[in-house]
Amino acid sequence: MAGLGYKVFTAGEVLTAANVNGYLMEQSVMVFAGTAARGSALGTAVAEGMVSYLTDNNIIEVYYSNSWHSISKSRVNSVTAAYTATANDANDVIYVSGTAAVTVTVPDLFDIGDRIDIWRNAGGTVTIAAGTGVTDWAGAGTAGTAVTFKIDQTYNAATVQKVAANTYRVVGKITA
Repeated sequence: MAGLGYKVFTAGEVLTAANVNGYLMEQSVMVFAGTAARGSALGTAVAEGMVSYLTDNNIIEVYYSNSWHSISKSRVNSVTAAYTATANDANDVIYVSGTAAVTVTVPDLFDIGDRIDIWRNAGGTVTIAAGTGVTDWAGAGTAGTAVTFKIDQTYNAATVQKVAANTYRVVGKITA
């Protein structure tokens, strides 16, 4: 149910339930403690264009394409061990620290145009690999879902972006 648009109410006008739902409820920013609280409150009563604010991590999300998408500033997810990206990592930063080698796997969970930035912040080798559902994977002049990319040195970074259905490109300070 999309909102009814913009309306200027006049003095003395009767405010109906339909007006409250269509002009106010469906066009407000809903506030929830987190995704679980939002899920409990809304259930399946979600629609394109709904906006929510999650107080547990200070993120604003918009519902479109059958899921919630963050429109807030990028979050930084620090990891020191193997990590598989999730849909919630879209347009965020994976900050890899530590001296151990770490592989960041990127499955096909993003929308076209979404990206993830991966930073190598310590001495451990950082490898980026295609995950489940990725059928077209390329970067550094080579392609193939079995190809992995390494961030070439400490304090360098790479970006993985979904450019088409099941299709990802890896760019940055990488080697194949």
